Amino acid sequence: MMRLLENLKWRYATKKFDPTKNIGTTDLEKLQEAIQLSVSSYGLQLYKVLVIKDQKLREQLKEASWNQSQITEASHLFVFCNYIERSEKHIDDYIQATATIQGTPLEKLMPYGGFIKNSLSQKSDSEWISWSEKQTYLALSNLLMACAELKIDACPMEGFEPDKYNEILGLKKIGLSAAVIAPVGYRSEEDHTQFRTKVRKPKELIFKII
Repeated sequence: MMRLLENLKWRYATKKFDPTKNIGTTDLEKLQEAIQLSVSSYGLQLYKVLVIKDQKLREQLKEASWNQSQITEASHLFVFCNYIERSEKHIDDYIQATATIQGTPLEKLMPYGGFIKNSLSQKSDSEWISWSEKQTYLALSNLLMACAELKIDACPMEGFEPDKYNEILGLKKIGLSAAVIAPVGYRSEEDHTQFRTKVRKPKELIFKII
């Protein structure tokens, strides 16, 4: 636990990356696995994550990110995308995967699948979009903690134009929308932000034991 806390104290929202340093294949796979193991509502994982290395593509995305240098200077850019249209197929696929992986008879899982479908059908369109966007933030959290564990820097960002990302990446054609992004790599020695003392509210202002 102490190691986790020290890692969280070490990390910060990196403002300037070293473009000469790239994440190795092994560590990149570990980051992907950490995201894969993220919690999600009902276990559905209704999102996709684009891991973008291509520099020309990131130059286009930089323009849609208020020209922030992290987009192109980082080793990779993670783009977390939520599904914009609800589909019962996602639930059916999850139930089938559960039956296969856990060896549970499919008929025993069908009631749970029906429960999920009914629950999600209660959401309005705007509630669905809000809910599906929130799922990506759960996955983002795992990425940030995994990065801290591996001493890899990251910068979670909402400062971008989702519609332009969707257009550049062709996301709407496949039923997705960019929700949150995170450039990932290694901090530059010139990034003075790393030397600032972390500012957080005192615990007594955050927690209330009832």
